[in-house]
Parts: sequence; C-alpha cells; structure tokens
Amino acid sequence: MIVVDIECSGANLEKCGIWQIGAVELENPANTFLQEARVGDEYGFHFDGDWAGKTTEETIGKSEEELRDKKKQSEKQLLENFFNWCAKIKERTFICHNPQFDHAFLEQHSRKYKLVFPTGYKAFDMHSLGHLKFFQINGKFVFKDGESDFGLKSILKFVGIEDKRGFHNALEDAKLTAEAFSRIVYGKNLIKEYSLFAIPEYLIKSDNIGKGVVSGKP
Repeated sequence: MIVVDIECSGANLEKCGIWQIGAVELENPANTFLQEARVGDEYGFHFDGDWAGKTTEETIGKSEEELRDKKKQSEKQLLENFFNWCAKIKERTFICHNPQFDHAFLEQHSRKYKLVFPTGYKAFDMHSLGHLKFFQINGKFVFKDGESDFGLKSILKFVGIEDKRGFHNALEDAKLTAEAFSRIVYGKNLIKEYSLFAIPEYLIKSDNIGKGVVSGKP
C-alpha cells in the first residue's frame, strides 16, 4: 500500500495547486517518493485561515515567489512522475491522513491533465483508524467545538512518537503516517529512525492487533 501526503498552495481543491508529493511503500518503507513542482499562474496562493488559522506561508515556510519558481517542473509532470512510481508497486491502495484532502486533490488534478489515476477511490483514513483505536483503548472519542480533535499530532502522541515537525514536508508526514499505521494496526515499528520511540504497551498488547507482518524491521 502507498502512504501519501501532499502539500498545496492552499486548501481549496479547485483553486490551489499541488507543489510537493511525498510517499512511502508500506510493505517496503525504503521505497520512497519526494518531488516538487511549481505552482502555476492559474492557481491561487496564501489563503488566510486555510490551515487551521494559518496562512500557506506560515504552514510550509515558503513564499509565493519560491512556489512559483519557473525552474521547477510543472504540476502535470510531478503527477506523471508520482503515478509512474506508484505503477511499480503491487498494492496501490492509498493510506492518507484525511484522504478526502490528499486523495481528492490528486484525483481531481489528474483529471485536469487527463492522466490515468493509479488506484481506485477507496483509501485508508489514518484519522479514522487512529481515533477508533483510541476509543477502543480509552472508551471515548476526542472532540473540540463539536468536531473531531484527533489530528496527526494527537495520533503521534498516542502511538508514542515525539512530534518534532516544523514546516510541513510531504515525505516526513507520509513516513510518520506510515509508522503510526504500523503501530496501530500491527503493534510494530516500521521505519528505523522511529525505533528509538518505544511503542506503548496498550498498542502491543491490544487484542485488536492484526496477525499480519509488515516488513521494514529496524
């Protein structure tokens, strides 16, 4: 399966462009993808409040000038390169933290360029998996202002990983999502760099852990 994260010029599906894609093959986590593209003139940028009250620049640490750098490849080329990478993987179902964003952006923009999307519409949602596991162990969900309040930061804390992220980076978020998926579903460390963070006992001993084995031992 493919754990994927994207970075965009804003959160509007139709008005904003994809400038970075990061991905990890779950069954072979040494196989990763990370590429960037320029944000074309047809796309907007810097939508105030799109990212939990932060602007695009505050979230990703790049200016509009940097994102519109003409020396970078086009969004179409970025998508083609990513889809070609995906095509070499046997199990191509996506795993995303909120696929209604990442999966939807990729699918919508692939149609713009008439590209063949590499997988179907079904995807694993890390937010739902993490929040459900939290409920199974703690007997409650976490809400704030009437909505789910269990983002990737909360999931990482739940699975025992210290969140050291600064500005958003697609590959870093994809790797963290992959590690969280492995800990929640299999009770196992997946990526070597996260092996220094102990897996909580409540995940190792959970009766809901699957019996399968994921490669990528530390």
